[in-house]
Amino acid sequence: MADQITRRRVFVWLRRSLLAVVALAALFLTLVPIGRYLARAAFEEAKILARRQPIATLLADTATEPRLRAKLQLVLDARRFAIDSLGLTAQQEFTTFSRLDRDTLVLVLSAAYRDSLAFRTWWFPVVGRVPYKGFFDFAAGRREAKAVDAAGFDAVLRPAAAFSTLGWFNDPLLPTTLALDTLELASTVIHELVHTTYYAPGQAVFNESVANFVGSRGAERFFRARGQTRAADVVARRWADERVLGTFWSALYASVDSAFKSHPGDRAARLTARDTVFAQARQRLRAVLAPQLTTIDSSALTRVRLNTAAVMARRIYLTDLDLFERVYAQNNSDIRTTIAKLLKLARAEPKTPYASVRKFLGDSVPATVR
Repeated sequence: MADQITRRRVFVWLRRSLLAVVALAALFLTLVPIGRYLARAAFEEAKILARRQPIATLLADTATEPRLRAKLQLVLDARRFAIDSLGLTAQQEFTTFSRLDRDTLVLVLSAAYRDSLAFRTWWFPVVGRVPYKGFFDFAAGRREAKAVDAAGFDAVLRPAAAFSTLGWFNDPLLPTTLALDTLELASTVIHELVHTTYYAPGQAVFNESVANFVGSRGAERFFRARGQTRAADVVARRWADERVLGTFWSALYASVDSAFKSHPGDRAARLTARDTVFAQARQRLRAVLAPQLTTIDSSALTRVRLNTAAVMARRIYLTDLDLFERVYAQNNSDIRTTIAKLLKLARAEPKTPYASVRKFLGDSVPATVR
């Protein structure tokens, strides 16, 4: 009996201790700025997860609107093609759908030093420091963007159609992603499944750039396999434009880097040199790039922001795309074989995947990518 009483007292103590911890955590979430931010993010994510519906169920429901039905079916078709014909892997990605109560899901803030090609970072529990911050509270996002700008950084605040919980939950497909046209939607599905198949730790530029390549070439093959030649041709033209822009942004990154390194001890000189490089780049966008692009309105180029944050953000998705194209050509334009080769090369040297690809192609490897 005494042992039972003791065990009960221990249980009561543990329960009260746990409640105290929960209460302290709740107090933290309401009183500390990062706590309030995380509480809002958790609330919004919980709403999204609670609204998940299996896509198969929606397709079987005769009440599902025809336009939504067509987009959902395309997602499942692209997912199946990526697995069966491209050799990618998937768990539960793109099998559920969640409705939102607004058109924009989240605003993402990224920032970089004005006189250095380095991101400003934010700290979060568990994941540590990351070079971006998402806001479900749009007013808060705009306030922080202004504060970051006032603190001397270049800031970019932009809407995002989706986000990932990095495998913690089965992230659903969202209306903001379905709002993409059918060509970009198929490309996005394939792009994301590249990450599911393999993700080189700490190599964001390679991961996103190779997924960009596979998403585009994979979508082109997907539409050709369906007999949609016109759609496939448009995807190919868009990809050609992406490669032109990729070359531009890589060259701009190198020019800005060189300008900064030319004035190591003089911030004012670095900023002046940077502005000169951006002015020249703006002229190149209008005079040289605009005539080469077939799927992008030249007027859109005049609205492109040129600052260090924009340069670094674009570089993540558009670096050395022609390396992947050369591997594609060596494999007789067989995208499945090319994907397998690129991921094999990345797995062989996960810390230097670009160097691995260059060595395969017989190129010299710059010291910066070794």
